[in-house]
Amino acid sequence: MSDRQYPIGKFSWPAAIGVADRTGYIDRISTAPARLRHAAEGLSTEQLDTPYREGGWTARQVIHHVPESHMNAYVRFKMALTEDRPVIKPYDEAAWAMLADVAVTPIATSLTLLEALHARWVITMRGIAEADWKRQFVHPALGPMTIESQIALYAWHGDHHVAHVLSVGSKCF
Repeated sequence: MSDRQYPIGKFSWPAAIGVADRTGYIDRISTAPARLRHAAEGLSTEQLDTPYREGGWTARQVIHHVPESHMNAYVRFKMALTEDRPVIKPYDEAAWAMLADVAVTPIATSLTLLEALHARWVITMRGIAEADWKRQFVHPALGPMTIESQIALYAWHGDHHVAHVLSVGSKCF
């Protein structure tokens, strides 16, 4: 792995997203919880508390971060589906990673949370009408974003963090 910060490469926004692309992104989001659980399986306490790179988060922080991030995405999707261009509230993910609960909550709790969350999120995504994929929310710093663009981001996000957790263990991505 040549780039430990971006082991699968940096995210790039797709120029266009078709139905087949959406299906692929949803499939990747659907399998992310199982892949993260597999990546974490058998990690020792020492490995969980090992940063995936110099100055990076520990595997434990990454495992807790993924459901936190994806919960925010799920809520943003629901808001965009039910409101007219809602302005979302960003959160400080680095500050969340430093909160005391991250150090003491068993990773199994976050892995189970991610599984349940993705079960609901995937059902939501598979039920979105064609026209609704273009619905937007507004990020205060980044501007308008479509639901459709976000599935590309979160498919990548899950893969990205699975690779981080794999890098502290002996498994390969």
